[in-house]
Amino acid sequence: MHSTRERLSSYWGRIKDFLLSPIEEEVGLLTNKQQQLITALEVIRIEDFVAPHVGVGRPPEDRLPMARAFIAKAIYGHTTTRQLLDQLQTDVRLRRICGWEKSRDVPEEWTFSRAFAEFARVELPTKAHEALVVAFQSDRLIGHISRDATAIEAREKVSKPPKDKATDKPKRKRGRPKKGTPPTPKEEKRLERQLSMSLDEMLADLPKACDVGSKKNAKGYLVSWKGYKLHIDTADGQIPISCILTSASVHDSQVALPLATMTHERVTNLYDLMDAAYDAEIIREYSLQQGHVPLIDFNHRSPKDERQFAPHEAERYKERSTAERVNARLKDEFGGLCIRVRGHSKIMAHLMFGILALTVDQLMRFVT
Repeated sequence: MHSTRERLSSYWGRIKDFLLSPIEEEVGLLTNKQQQLITALEVIRIEDFVAPHVGVGRPPEDRLPMARAFIAKAIYGHTTTRQLLDQLQTDVRLRRICGWEKSRDVPEEWTFSRAFAEFARVELPTKAHEALVVAFQSDRLIGHISRDATAIEAREKVSKPPKDKATDKPKRKRGRPKKGTPPTPKEEKRLERQLSMSLDEMLADLPKACDVGSKKNAKGYLVSWKGYKLHIDTADGQIPISCILTSASVHDSQVALPLATMTHERVTNLYDLMDAAYDAEIIREYSLQQGHVPLIDFNHRSPKDERQFAPHEAERYKERSTAERVNARLKDEFGGLCIRVRGHSKIMAHLMFGILALTVDQLMRFVT
């Protein structure tokens, strides 16, 4: 923890002395959002992940300023790219921070759309976030990882997979089977299959199409939405560690193992905190195998189920509220509530630009 704080303090000292102060001397006092953007760009180093143009033909518009602009879009909370372009045309400081000297240098909206599609295809914000977490959290012993999912509403049609008659299950005959007939083997559930899968296989097996999800809210009412579900592992300090986007109908427990594997490869933690949706013995055993202590709320499926946390476990479980705060900040401050793009890869890219900005903001709170 001390080494992480020292590294962040060193970053913050260089940012103040060599970036913020010279810029303010040249263009005047910077706003809080502009300071936040400059700090985020310096810590993320998005230029390390933007590939240069290779090949023949007319080169595309410079992608690096547009990558910076999408981070600015998340920090400023713009709901559309048009709003971002309007501010780039009028805000000289924002335009120069992103990398354009004159207003006529800023590309048109359709060029931003093509660039965003490229960033989504190569998973640029996801890779930048993984590198950020490894750089600043891998040498830190994290006390708690809070696992939770949040609804992501999308503006697209619900995908209905075509029925394949060749793979349809044969109908079971009514009545008692004949004597000596071997019992029909039970189909493995996704959680059981994941135990023998690699991380890539688990991620590929998860549904990613737009559909309808339902869950009970904090007041016990059933709510439904159309779109997706973002699953996040959050460390102490409200720092997102790993994120997976699935269909809205996917149950939280089915993403527990791939999330745990992804987080385990990036950081070291002691406790895994999850709500009652993750109450499964497979998830508990998987957490123990990784050397963690699972604290999972109990899903009382019958009146006879009287399982309860011990007093010290109940006190530690309160730390899971960090997951709720990260979900709220992503939606309220970093563009997670208003999504205009369509498709799994583009929505994931949009959300991960917000996660990037949120992660830097929380990291810098250690030293500011």
